[in-house]
Amino acid sequence: MHSLVNRGPVRLISSFLNKFHTSTSANMPIQIGDKIPSVDLYENSTANKVNIAELCAGKKVVLFAVPGAFTPGCSKTHLPGYVKDADELKSKGIGEIICVSVNDPFVMAAWGQDQNTEGKVRMLADTNASFTKALELETELAPLGGIRSKRYSMVIDDGVVKELNVEPDGTGLACSLSKNIKV
Repeated sequence: MHSLVNRGPVRLISSFLNKFHTSTSANMPIQIGDKIPSVDLYENSTANKVNIAELCAGKKVVLFAVPGAFTPGCSKTHLPGYVKDADELKSKGIGEIICVSVNDPFVMAAWGQDQNTEGKVRMLADTNASFTKALELETELAPLGGIRSKRYSMVIDDGVVKELNVEPDGTGLACSLSKNIKV
């Protein structure tokens, strides 16, 4: 009780109310069992909006995010692994493989063309990091332009997260690789 008295009335009330709040967007990143938020991303141009919740509805999806298009780890390891393993993942019931990055859709389209993703991985741009922030998986990377996505992968089944692999440091290349996806 002594620690509660020293907190002050505002902090005490806030602490009390937080115990009853169940939304993942309140104080914690997306978790297994959560629904994917309804956010528009962009594919190939600003004219082509793709609502991620609608895209994930009724099917099994692998979604992975990278800190930046054309960056070394993303271009040499992360995205190429998903391109290489796309047929195998799809043979196990995956309907879509999606790469998300906080970039503009033109950069994502060019990166996809450079990496031969056509028919294997959809390249979606989170132009203002709204999807990344809704998941609470943003990170500040000043050398890449500011707010970016942490590196992660997830399996989504009918809009619900079934598997989530967030790199411990947010940018490494260990748990979020295609070879670690369990379908």
